[in-house]
Amino acid sequence: MLVSMTTDPHLDELDDHDDDHDRGLQFDMSTLFDRRRLLALFAGAGATALLVACGSGDDDAATASTSGGTSGTTATTAAPGTATAATAATAATDTSCSPIPEETAGPYPGDGSNGVNVLAESGIARRDITSSFGTSTTRAEGIPLTITLTLTDTANGCAPMAGAAVYLWHCDRDGNYSMYSPAVADENYLRGVQETAAAGTVTFETIFPACYSGRWPHVHFEVYRDLASATASSDLVATSQLALPAETCDLVYATSGYEASVRNLGQVSLARDNVFGDDGAAHQLATMSGDVDTGFVAALAVAV
Repeated sequence: MLVSMTTDPHLDELDDHDDDHDRGLQFDMSTLFDRRRLLALFAGAGATALLVACGSGDDDAATASTSGGTSGTTATTAAPGTATAATAATAATDTSCSPIPEETAGPYPGDGSNGVNVLAESGIARRDITSSFGTSTTRAEGIPLTITLTLTDTANGCAPMAGAAVYLWHCDRDGNYSMYSPAVADENYLRGVQETAAAGTVTFETIFPACYSGRWPHVHFEVYRDLASATASSDLVATSQLALPAETCDLVYATSGYEASVRNLGQVSLARDNVFGDDGAAHQLATMSGDVDTGFVAALAVAV
């Protein structure tokens, strides 16, 4: 039986960078320095272009409707029923080679850094993370979501990062984190590890996460040098988060089961989020396709 480590999954996530369960002051300070140094690289004309792009994204987030979308309505980037991991992966690679911002893993990583360690359990290496494995087979309910990450190596001219490993996790439709939240402390769903292919891609089948109080809808992930390192919780290369676009969140949260997320989304924005707020998730906002009937595909280029 897995052990519950906290009583409320929402309170600690209100400020990931300051949480007592995160990786400590040294990690947070180095993260802040690295992100500020990255933004400084875009001084002059480059900075102007970046600020325009970020400003547009922040405006979209701040004005996101809490009533948008009906069944069968599609995301703006794809026609109904055309969501595929392949098309999303192609879109994800059409970005610059800027390193993805380093972020806190938050209080519920399940990687051994805060109590429980799912990475050491047999069955964690999998593509479909919607169900628990081991002693439970409970399935997380929600709108289907396929997540495709495309990894590139900044130390090697941003060549595809083949043979690396990605550990990915997020909350369920109710805003609970498996292994930690009391309601799902005996579950380990919505967590999984996979090795990247020759093109640097890795794909997870999951469900669309909730928007809980105080945080913009997001997905956590860690990058390891290889699969053996990931399952041994060693040789961590990068830790970051993927942000989900406001337009898609509006569509999903208008469906049954996500009612609480409508209210919570109306109270947050990318501009005010304590993780994405410094640059409006300029390098972390997923490209989306799909619809609420067939599911969505989220894609993100991850340079490390």
